[in-house]
Amino acid sequence: MLMSIYIHKSHNVTVLVYHLVFPTKYRQLTIRQEVDTKLKDICLEIEKRYEVHFVEIGTDHDHVHFLLQSVPPHSVTRLVTMIKSITARKLLESISPLKQELWGASFWSSGFYASTVGKQGNEQTISRYVKDQGRAQEYTSIHKNQLKLVW
Repeated sequence: MLMSIYIHKSHNVTVLVYHLVFPTKYRQLTIRQEVDTKLKDICLEIEKRYEVHFVEIGTDHDHVHFLLQSVPPHSVTRLVTMIKSITARKLLESISPLKQELWGASFWSSGFYASTVGKQGNEQTISRYVKDQGRAQEYTSIHKNQLKLVW
């Protein structure tokens, strides 16, 4: 079973796990065994240079799933930018037919999917945990609302 770990720093303890999905440019079916092997090698090199741990990497022919753990200074945007730029550059340099397949474009599309992954459970589990911290008669919920983003 793959598991994240607690990262202990001088003033905090974190478990920040993300599920990221990157589609290839034009959703081209460019991911195959040669790309899988090189992508894994590149990601393991990224681990050595940055505070990022790839828990799992899964590929389909036109997109890649990353389950990774990082630290608070690395925002989701920073992680996405870093991983996309390094992997694209190194894949295009080392597997020359990719540039032709993608008409000279970059390897990844500009879009991505990102989600957090909880170590302790889902939203209901965490809500119950927060509520049960004090004695039931002393706990007062001062705000509760459905999760949503409004733009």
